Amino acid sequence: MARLALYLLAFFFATIAVFGADAAGYVGSKTCYGCHTEIYRSFIKTDMGRSLHLASDLDQSALPAEASVSLPSSGRTLRVFHDADGWHQSESEPNVFVDEHKLSYAVGAGSNGFTFLINRGNRLFQAPLSFYSKTAAWELSPGYEFADYAFTRPIPDGCVFCHSGRAQPVANRPAEYLNPPFEELSIGCENCHGPGEAHVHDPKREGTIVNPAKLSSRLAENICMGCHQEGDDRVLLPGKSYADIRPGHWLLETLAIFKIPAQTEQQREQDLLEHNEAMQASRCFRESGGKLSCLTCHDPHVQRRGEVSAYFRPKCLTCHNEQSCKVPLAARQQHAPPDDCIGCHMPKRAIATISHSALTNHRIPARPDEPLPASLPAWGLSGDTGLRVVDRKGNGTAVVPDVTLLAAYNALAAKSPEYRQRFLDLLDKLDHAHDKSPYVQAALAHKALAEGKNEQALDYLEIGIQFSDATVYLDKAKALVNVGRVDDAATTLAAGVELFPYQQELRKTLILEYINLKRYTDAQKAMEEYVGLFPEDSFMRKLLERVTH
Repeated sequence: MARLALYLLAFFFATIAVFGADAAGYVGSKTCYGCHTEIYRSFIKTDMGRSLHLASDLDQSALPAEASVSLPSSGRTLRVFHDADGWHQSESEPNVFVDEHKLSYAVGAGSNGFTFLINRGNRLFQAPLSFYSKTAAWELSPGYEFADYAFTRPIPDGCVFCHSGRAQPVANRPAEYLNPPFEELSIGCENCHGPGEAHVHDPKREGTIVNPAKLSSRLAENICMGCHQEGDDRVLLPGKSYADIRPGHWLLETLAIFKIPAQTEQQREQDLLEHNEAMQASRCFRESGGKLSCLTCHDPHVQRRGEVSAYFRPKCLTCHNEQSCKVPLAARQQHAPPDDCIGCHMPKRAIATISHSALTNHRIPARPDEPLPASLPAWGLSGDTGLRVVDRKGNGTAVVPDVTLLAAYNALAAKSPEYRQRFLDLLDKLDHAHDKSPYVQAALAHKALAEGKNEQALDYLEIGIQFSDATVYLDKAKALVNVGRVDDAATTLAAGVELFPYQQELRKTLILEYINLKRYTDAQKAMEEYVGLFPEDSFMRKLLERVTH
């Protein structure tokens, strides 16, 4: 009887796995093609449907096959070239080193250009040169104008979540992925409709797939907000990963998107990937009673090219009429294209953080000088937190766990001393509440270490070491050195290097401790490994030369 009960229980859970949309597996967009042929064919022509490619699949004739960019401050040169083996990029210094990597993936559809990813073992990193369509030239990748990251800028799962169909990150290992790293390259059907296995099994069964058009406006927008509402910081809730985000569920069940309340008009007008918030600040949204949503104007399955004004104008006229516009008809007709609603009211604006790129202003101002409303939508947290949460559930007040808020304060502390103090106050509260989550314990250890409380830091790190970050290994090693346990510190650092092999500070600190322990053979070996991975580090390269000559 007990065996039968177990069998029925197992069958029950298996049935949920087949028929429950959340528990069902992914099947890939090509499976959808069989029943949704025309939609599929249309979607794969959009920028979303072409968001990620194998670099080897790029049309070689569409990009210059070779280019060089000099880095005057360092005397180095970045180079991109194509040969029989594919696309490559390198960084070099004459008669010193050449660091060359094959390009694995191209991110982007080409509208603005392409940036590239490389594999280093089972980790993904950004390549330093990107191709920009507007200038038809290879130039520094976004972010590289501020620092020479070479081939060490990691690609976390939060990044590929928005640029790929389905990534396969390794839990708690930043930038590490399974082989292959993507089950589906470009953004696909299941990104917006959820896992399709149950729907394929029984297409007529209600609830096996998510149709955003049948969701409430705010819930449907949460699908878009996952990638089109960046915020000042994005924090996963405890125990959650980007793989847990599901269409048809509130984004805040998995991810909190925090915004710093803007203090100046200029700050409030910065809307790079802040499309939802910009839309909700518009007069159109407010006077529609909240009926205006992303899907009012956008069909994700279709991308209009060359007829954008004619496509969007009828959507404007569902609420407005010919008399709504105060510009004389003759003047509107002289505009190219004529009667271009979005050209006047949703103009493209340059993106300061991404060269040669522009995004549409979703605030829909009636006039270019129209000020923002006196107050933006009342999105916030209960109590005085000093932050707004954009992706709240419906119209209510957002509620997030303290540890999530703590992580946001920590990330934003560099922007404002206010958040540093809020971080410390909340950390003290969680300490008194005996919160044993690894992130909190790691933060308490870091604070204790800064206060010279080394033994206390080591106590916190008994649990804090579970927080998968290179910093906890550096903190533990420092505390061990401070209490005279240098051998243990070296062991800790070596364990950290094993987990985070491309973390430069970990490797440098390990080399230093080997030298302090007079383990010169180990130090030299660690230096050789370091220079092999990071030849652009001139200090370490010269130090190794002194050791070996």
